Amino acid sequence: MTQPPAPASAPAPHPSAELPLTRKLVLGVQHSIAMFGATVLVPILVGLPPSVALFAAGVATLIFHALSGWRVPIFLGSSFAFIAPTALVVKELGVGAAAGGLIAAGAMYLLFSALVSVFGTRRIMGIFPPIVTGPVIMVIGLGLSHVAVDQAKTNWPLALITLLAAVVASIYGRGLFRMIPILVGILTGYAAALALGAVDSAALQNIRGAAWLGLPAFHAPELNWQAVAIIAPVAIVTFIEHIGDVVVNGRVVGQNFLEKPGLSRTLFADGIANMTSAAMGGPAATTYAENTGVLALTKVYDPAIIRIAAAFAILFGCSPKLAAVLQSFPAAVLGGVSILLFGMIASVGIRTLSEAQIDFAHSRNLIVVSLILVLGLGGAAFPVHVGGTDLELSGMALAALVGIVANLLLPAQREEAEAVGH
Repeated sequence: MTQPPAPASAPAPHPSAELPLTRKLVLGVQHSIAMFGATVLVPILVGLPPSVALFAAGVATLIFHALSGWRVPIFLGSSFAFIAPTALVVKELGVGAAAGGLIAAGAMYLLFSALVSVFGTRRIMGIFPPIVTGPVIMVIGLGLSHVAVDQAKTNWPLALITLLAAVVASIYGRGLFRMIPILVGILTGYAAALALGAVDSAALQNIRGAAWLGLPAFHAPELNWQAVAIIAPVAIVTFIEHIGDVVVNGRVVGQNFLEKPGLSRTLFADGIANMTSAAMGGPAATTYAENTGVLALTKVYDPAIIRIAAAFAILFGCSPKLAAVLQSFPAAVLGGVSILLFGMIASVGIRTLSEAQIDFAHSRNLIVVSLILVLGLGGAAFPVHVGGTDLELSGMALAALVGIVANLLLPAQREEAEAVGH
């Protein structure tokens, strides 16, 4: 049995507990902006109200923190893994049926949590050594890189202004400015966009006409077994994603969240959070790489700041005007900061391999990493038929599965000298 990964060596965290409330509020705004684009995009694609998604993401994040012991600095936003089945159910069976199917998917997490409790976290994580987790983390960051580039190329000068402002704030900034490079980049890019007339006039009109306060359009769930059969099996894929994201977050923060609060507890918390989001008519929630990237960049790991971001998400959901302001951000501005955020995540994967002192002179190690990177980043997708539902393994879930199997099946590497007969 491969030994489980040792707890991550803790980087020197910023003394965030000593930060004044005003600085924590600003850092919370930064996290809320980082999650906004993807959290709003998913409901738009599947036919759910974006305001409900924002409100539900905030509530789901707070529930996750409460159930996982208030110690894991993770934000839960709209999940991309459920887009295809949710859109199908919304179109064919309605929003209520989709909500019921997503609740069932959340219940699957409770089953996974029970299984981890029975078999133990160490046994489960014995199949996730650094030779697997390192390149999988790289796949998470690099797999999102096309999103950043697609946004940035809509207006490269604007994207570069945003990126440069964030880099300057991170390296040369002092005090608060060094802690909020993403917010500095976003505000600088948005100011440049306004000056250059790059903000859509219709978006500005929407800001002027939007109300300051307004409740989201919540939808009650309905039990529809056809919807459950279509949506719930996707949780088999997102279970692997959950493990990968919790590993990444722990590597960034320098703590082993798989041991404390424990994988079974984070799975249970994620499941209840998903069920709550769906019960309000929102999309499935998942741990967000964007916010983990902010943690890596700012080195401020206080989970309370993520909870402040969750409160802002709830506020955005209840304030059409604030939501309209965030929706007016040009894609290039978001792309500029995303280049930095997603690159930081990939760098954490490189650090994982480096700290584990993986010997790439051994062909076995090269094969495991090569399979993960190429299949995880190359667009490979394998159809899976589960319970009458057609699923697709791709991206990080596929990379993790391939890495696990390759690491377990390939024999321990002999010395290369032995291999050539010395």
